[in-house]
Amino acid sequence: MMPSYFFAHGAPSIVLEDNEYTKLLKQFKDNNPRPKAIVIFSAHWEENVQTVSAAKTYETIYDFGGFQDELYQMTYPAQSDRVLVDQIQNLFSKYGVDNVRNETRGLDHGAWAVLKLLYPDADIPVIALSVNRYLSNEQQYEIGKALEELREQDVLIIGSGGTVHNLRKLNWQSEAVDGWAEQFDNWIQSKLEAWDTAALFQYRDLAPHAGEAVPTSEHFIPLLLAMGTGDSARNAQLLHRSYQYGNLSLSCWQFN
Repeated sequence: MMPSYFFAHGAPSIVLEDNEYTKLLKQFKDNNPRPKAIVIFSAHWEENVQTVSAAKTYETIYDFGGFQDELYQMTYPAQSDRVLVDQIQNLFSKYGVDNVRNETRGLDHGAWAVLKLLYPDADIPVIALSVNRYLSNEQQYEIGKALEELREQDVLIIGSGGTVHNLRKLNWQSEAVDGWAEQFDNWIQSKLEAWDTAALFQYRDLAPHAGEAVPTSEHFIPLLLAMGTGDSARNAQLLHRSYQYGNLSLSCWQFN
């Protein structure tokens, strides 16, 4: 069964960087089986109803400002897969998840920056999925669980977001890691490895410094979505964790 993953996408400039985290992403295609298709939940696509992308060829959305000019020249012209779109919508409906499709939206940087590092040739079909911050954490997990069987069909499922993601707390010059960010991530790690969903669903009340680490939930949600796709085996493995700008968490979790 194809593992599923959570990748932190950091700042948009991550696609231009050379560090241990980007090396892991760049080497991913050489160290793992090639997927038939990729399904990716992006923190930067928020909708009140679960939305499934179905554009024939994706435009590249530059949903950021003030970064290197080179970023605005990058494209990721992946194509969708209408058969897989239908299957995903059917699975959502089967699990009681209201859903619609969008045939015009391109890929935001939460999707294309990660995919550009993983599969730079954009030659694998991609289905982007929205997130909804107004659902409960239990509902987020169930949405991921609805797609679990796709992993048996060599479909790679990715949640793209960030566990510690507070732009107001960033120190762009800092090389030291803020203790509160590590404490939050350590708590999350312990609960993921124990598959303690009861605690994770209440992370805002139980985790240290949750308010600082997750001021708004859209970047954390993809972790729960990816976790839900591993419900049968319930095995979580941390492949990487580092920080930029004092507290911006760059982590990779594998679920299988």
